[in-house]
Amino acid sequence: MKKQPAVTHVILTGGVGSRLWPLSRKSQPKQYLDLFEGKSLFAMTVERNRTLVDQIMVVGNSDNCHLSRHVLEKSNTPYIDIVESTPRNTAAAIAFAALASDPEAILIVTPSDHIIGDMEHYNKAIQEAVEKASNGFIVTFGIIPTKPETGYGYIERKGEDVVSFREKPNQVTAREFISKGNFLWNSGMFCFKAGIFLEELKTYNPEVYEKSKIAWDNNSNGNLDLALSMDIPSISIDYAVMERSKKIKVVVSEFSWSDLGSFESVYDYLVATGHPVDPNGNMVIGNTNYTAFVGMKNTIFVYTDTANLILQKNSSQDVKNVYNALEQEKPELLQ
Repeated sequence: MKKQPAVTHVILTGGVGSRLWPLSRKSQPKQYLDLFEGKSLFAMTVERNRTLVDQIMVVGNSDNCHLSRHVLEKSNTPYIDIVESTPRNTAAAIAFAALASDPEAILIVTPSDHIIGDMEHYNKAIQEAVEKASNGFIVTFGIIPTKPETGYGYIERKGEDVVSFREKPNQVTAREFISKGNFLWNSGMFCFKAGIFLEELKTYNPEVYEKSKIAWDNNSNGNLDLALSMDIPSISIDYAVMERSKKIKVVVSEFSWSDLGSFESVYDYLVATGHPVDPNGNMVIGNTNYTAFVGMKNTIFVYTDTANLILQKNSSQDVKNVYNALEQEKPELLQ
């Protein structure tokens, strides 16, 4: 696409990938795992938008900023670094990026842990979003669904207008969404002018705006103070702005997309790239030892040096329960 002036790719790196434990740990979250054809999701995210933007900005935290730095320095990629002393959810993270930018700058905000294909469709969607953002809209990317997925939120739309945002549904509701034909997966990707986002945040959540601004005004080389950060309410951009603003537009996106947020989605990706499975659909991740599955179908065995996980593929969303239990019982296994 034609390169637009003053376009910044803002990469959010705060997630811990709890549903991909034990591969994803606090010291090495899923976006930094070299699982994907020898690359990490973070590295792929940087590469994907490198030719579409003027600069890259990474909003991370003190636990993972060194991991981002390693990838970016290895690829000789200049970037602006914003380091949160403690994560305060996406509304504050995006506010910091906007406060660090010229008000007229267009920000393309993406997570660091998604996998995307069909670059022609992707580039087209980015171009359309930048055009809408140039006209003062806050743009979200809605993915055309391929199945009734219960692990994603949904966007109900009428043309390019958003009717509503919906939480992750159960299986029955997800099927209803798909049958209606006007529901899209909520990708968690956005595009807008920095100043427009801050105006809407100030209107609809003035406390997040004011306290984020105080924290940013007192930053030291992009590093944010812990006490000032803790004062910011922890709230997502969806609740703070997207569900309330009157300036929202959706770009209906045809590129292939997955947030790789569960072992089911990782399984599907690995199968598509040639990772071995046995005749009953069983898969081993993280170990090359011969492994036999007896009387099992669609089972995933995940091996690491300190913990193993065995799960049915269709129970992938439940891994978070194991993670939550370990936070109380064996937190060292999350590190």
